[in-house]
Amino acid sequence: MPRTWFTSDTHFGHENIIKHCARPFESAASMDAALIAHWNDVVAPEDEVWHLGDFSYKAAHAPSDYLRRLNGRKHLLWGNHDSEQSRAASGWASSQAYAEVTVEETRLVLFHYSLKTWRRVGQGALQLYGHSHGRMAGDRQSCDVGVDCWAFRPVSLDAIKARLAGLPPWVPVDHHGAG
Repeated sequence: MPRTWFTSDTHFGHENIIKHCARPFESAASMDAALIAHWNDVVAPEDEVWHLGDFSYKAAHAPSDYLRRLNGRKHLLWGNHDSEQSRAASGWASSQAYAEVTVEETRLVLFHYSLKTWRRVGQGALQLYGHSHGRMAGDRQSCDVGVDCWAFRPVSLDAIKARLAGLPPWVPVDHHGAG
């Protein structure tokens, strides 16, 4: 049975991300090789993958070259480093700024950036995001799915839920206060 995976901020080809995020790679080429190997270790060809942005940046290879080497049916949620070439690359099953999906009976809001509130949050919807490279704490209903948080590989909903269980509760935003 196909599984669904989530990831973000691979930054394929981006030499400076290694230093910026203290990634344990000697070069963009070694990082790319490790990211592809880790991805394909967990994602089967028939699986679904939601990539929450910043797929590649300043890469020597075209985004479609990376996509061809990665298992799964891949969807892109646009990040701030996703060029039009990346957004339109052949190999994406879909490419959009934002998505709401249901996976394993769990409602999910998918966006590159962390949100303070989102549709159906009061009904248990979870928000998955990237962009922060592990520098932004989530809560029981929101989680950074970027590779820097998950051993440089896509993550399953079960693993996300296990991590969320140990985080503080989501605090509602007061939409009715003065101001």
